[in-house]
Amino acid sequence: MSIMVLFILLAILVMLEVPVAFSMTLSAILFLAFDGTVSPQIVVQRLAPSLDSFPLLAVPMFILAGNLLNNSGITERIFAFALSVVGHIRGSLAHVNVLASIIFSGMSGVATADAAGLGKIEMQAMEREGFDRGFSAAVTGASSIIGPIIPPSTIMVIYAVSAGTSLSAMFLAGVIPGLLMGVVLMGTIYFLCVAKVVKVPARPRAELAHIWKTFVAAFPGLLAPLVLVGGLLAGIATPTELSAIIVVYAIFLGIIYRKLNIGILWECMVDTIITCGVIVFVFAAASPFAWILAYWDFPQQLADTMMSLTSNKLLILVILNLGLLFFGCFIETGALLLISVPVLAPLLLQINVDPVHFGIILIINLMVGANTPPFGVILFVMMDVAKVSFSQYLKAFMPFYLPQLAILLLITFLPGICLWLPSIIGG
Repeated sequence: MSIMVLFILLAILVMLEVPVAFSMTLSAILFLAFDGTVSPQIVVQRLAPSLDSFPLLAVPMFILAGNLLNNSGITERIFAFALSVVGHIRGSLAHVNVLASIIFSGMSGVATADAAGLGKIEMQAMEREGFDRGFSAAVTGASSIIGPIIPPSTIMVIYAVSAGTSLSAMFLAGVIPGLLMGVVLMGTIYFLCVAKVVKVPARPRAELAHIWKTFVAAFPGLLAPLVLVGGLLAGIATPTELSAIIVVYAIFLGIIYRKLNIGILWECMVDTIITCGVIVFVFAAASPFAWILAYWDFPQQLADTMMSLTSNKLLILVILNLGLLFFGCFIETGALLLISVPVLAPLLLQINVDPVHFGIILIINLMVGANTPPFGVILFVMMDVAKVSFSQYLKAFMPFYLPQLAILLLITFLPGICLWLPSIIGG
């Protein structure tokens, strides 16, 4: 039976709105049952072993740390500090939105957590200042994709485990691209304001005394990403161990600020369990699906087909970007990540692409897809949080696609942007 039948079954189930994890599992079972070459029991046998990985322990830790920091009062302090620093620039609170997301991304690592948690505070402040609700939601959605690029990042953990590459190298590789993404988004906001595409109120420049006051208040929270990146640079602990340290630190902050009690702690743990349950289920469900692709030698066939068309490395990467952007509009982020890694591995090996470099390319593709209809998860989160219509959000978000794609192309053609920091530390 042709392996394309497997993809057709998956597409049909997804279009029938069957959850992605069930779609992958069910399509694998149906394919094996009709093919008869291998027993469908292999699906069950491949589920649990795929989760036997030490780096995966970092996923619940980082999610829990983000939930705790979001409920310990640090979110408001970070926003106040960002407001004092960039609130006077043309675009005011829109720039604050991006800067706060850059800072918060060093704590959560989950785009939806940034959009739903910090996003509520950002949008409420922007609306009070007279910003259009659709534009406020679009800026929040655009800035939230920085979270999975700057460490810590849940999706980076999953990629590192799937690709068998260094998690520390992935975390370090995301720092510069994430900061670049923030700078480009702020530049886009400034241009929209100067061109009067968006009407924004002016804010006075904060005094140095006020900036210092907000910095001192936010400093304990700012210390969390510094501990993570500093620990990675110094090599004193693994990302998994550092994630546990940040959880303890988040609990400590919650107690100091008197924001954390047993009820909130329990709520954070329940939210973490639910989020991790979804991620782990998708990860496990993708394992038998990927095994079938490997058993039928589909990745090598794809690599041979691509190499027969062209051997130009950059052209192949551009084609892969276009394909990932297209499929990202229809397939859930985690599922696309877990399917694409084993499928593209032989091709990337043949054209000599560093797995860390491709990991950043893939993650940016997935994040752009998360804001793209019809199945962009951030798109729907922002519509729900901001109470805006689909057309209202999409219209406001359109100017932000271009800078995101520009960063994607820059990363694709200049791998040193990603690989410089890991190579320095590795050396």
